[in-house]
Amino acid sequence: MEIKPGTGITYIKNDGTILNFCSNRCRKYHLVYKKDPRKLKWTTKYGKY
Repeated sequence: MEIKPGTGITYIKNDGTILNFCSNRCRKYHLVYKKDPRKLKWTTKYGKY
């Protein structure tokens, strides 16, 4: 999903991977709780792959 300029959070990992999150909720579920976005109903990647 495209994130509008001036919104969202950009996170850069130590290996150089750039992750863009639309909100703090998305960032927290991915980085802190280590959840798979394909299993969360409120994400755009739910049920894909």
